[in-house]
Amino acid sequence: MTGAAPTEPIASRDNPRFKRLRRLVEDAGAYRREGVVWLEGDHLVRALLASGQRPQAVVLTPAAAPLLTELRKQGLPAEVPLWWMTPALMGQLSTLASPTALGALAPLPAVRDLSAVAPTVVLDRVQDPGNVGSILRTAAAMGFGQVVALKGSAALWSPKVVRAGMGAHFALRLLEGVERAVLAALRVPLLATSSHAGVWLHQATLPWPCAWVFGHEGQGVDDALLRQASLSVRIAQPGGQESLNVAAAAAICLHASAVARGAHAPPDDGPMLRRSERRL
Repeated sequence: MTGAAPTEPIASRDNPRFKRLRRLVEDAGAYRREGVVWLEGDHLVRALLASGQRPQAVVLTPAAAPLLTELRKQGLPAEVPLWWMTPALMGQLSTLASPTALGALAPLPAVRDLSAVAPTVVLDRVQDPGNVGSILRTAAAMGFGQVVALKGSAALWSPKVVRAGMGAHFALRLLEGVERAVLAALRVPLLATSSHAGVWLHQATLPWPCAWVFGHEGQGVDDALLRQASLSVRIAQPGGQESLNVAAAAAICLHASAVARGAHAPPDDGPMLRRSERRL
């Protein structure tokens, strides 16, 4: 159905389209089998459109018709199918406290080769979807255009990671399920974090471009990767905590790299910075 208003919204849990959507929501790895990603909420759909991509279908309730009008203005093609759904069924798809009235199916991006020279973030068995999504969001904000998830890390396009990434996925080159040996192809220095050894981050001379490695929430970076790194750093914690959450540590390290690079406000980021300032 591609019209601007529904004739009969999907109301049955037995509907094949609803079943497909529920698989994508409930199974973190279903996107690999289906070849599509579930985007919950108009923010993610807008991010998809802003990246120049288009959804395979938009899923919405009748109450979301005004949002659809806005998406049209932002480039949503008229030929993209609309799957109208009752609020009750849409609520069953939502993982939010307040269910959204709109979502979309987006094509799963093709597998990409490793860029040997790109500023990179390496995830070494980071398993919490919220942490992974947060790190992706920080990586995009700080100018790291490539994220490599080693085997054992959370699925990058799972619904929880996509939601936590807040649209950052569409600004990044993403590789997942990667073997550690692939990192040998990187031609940028490998930097690793440690809770107990290495140079203090605030005293370190950080190279650019580089590849930061962030490790498992409980075990940290694998010892073999620590030995492979050109530089190992630790973050000063005057409050005395044993360690930082991996997403928090990543934010501190990636920001330190951005500052060391001297790229506080790239020329082409002016409008984005002004939008951010309005939110402060």
